[in-house]
Amino acid sequence: MKNWIMAFATTALLPGGLALAQQSESAADWYPSEYGADDRLGAVANLSPEKTAAAARLITEGKTYALGQVTSRETPAYAPRRYDVYIMQPSDGSGTPMGENRAVGNDDLVQTFVGIGSQIDGLGHMGIDHRYYNGVHVSDFVTPAGLTQFGTQDLPPIVTRGVLLDMTEIFEASPVADGTAFNRAEIDEAAERAGITIEKGDVVLFHTGAMAAAEGSTELMATHPGLGVEGANYLADLGVVAIGADTAALEAIPFENEARPFEVHQTLLAKRGVYILENMVTTELAADGINEFFFSLGVPRLNGTVQAIINPVAIR
Repeated sequence: MKNWIMAFATTALLPGGLALAQQSESAADWYPSEYGADDRLGAVANLSPEKTAAAARLITEGKTYALGQVTSRETPAYAPRRYDVYIMQPSDGSGTPMGENRAVGNDDLVQTFVGIGSQIDGLGHMGIDHRYYNGVHVSDFVTPAGLTQFGTQDLPPIVTRGVLLDMTEIFEASPVADGTAFNRAEIDEAAERAGITIEKGDVVLFHTGAMAAAEGSTELMATHPGLGVEGANYLADLGVVAIGADTAALEAIPFENEARPFEVHQTLLAKRGVYILENMVTTELAADGINEFFFSLGVPRLNGTVQAIINPVAIR
């Protein structure tokens, strides 16, 4: 969050920089969407039954990998995001059991931001000058009671081929250095080393070693390696559905251009309709040398939410 604030402050101080940025982005050259002017779901249009069936044929061992981390009160998150859970019991929980079968139980109440831990960013998460995917203005879909468009409850199951690109091999470092951006050249090199071709309908994950290096810390990754703007557009051009990494924000922080904070988020979500997966657990996949796998994600159907806490599953 500190980096975000500093980036905006820096932009405001650049002579004419903010005005030029606003002028270039207000030209509306980024909408309507390639998926149609009325589309509200973006790149999930590239999913298909045929793609899912082909991905299922990648299952040869039946080994499963949980790609989501545990969400708790200690999970690092951007302020003011936090998570709390409360266990609800009648009185002290030792009251009279029900019936002759002596039935007892517990219930729970979770009070949380959903943009915490392993998560999917929906298309209503980040925009450009108050316009979001397909140019929809914030006033047309954001209410205190939830989003009226772009809510994550409308996302279909994302069941397709997953691809892991191990950037620790490309940069010969684990973790990859903070602020390192990977773009088309690095993506192509990683795919070539893995012997795979990124295809339409894929979900692409990056392994940087950053999550493993920060294991046990309750401090948010303020800086980390990540995807660059050129790389984001390149993967969107290939027709991928979602892109994720073992980092808190997917893109490189410090940003490639300090005057353009979270431009990868804007590129993928607002301009291209590609979903972002953050804080993905990639260590085990990378350790096993798995570069392609069956990917399955059923997004929680909480009405009107911007994001969702998720635990995708990879199967090989």
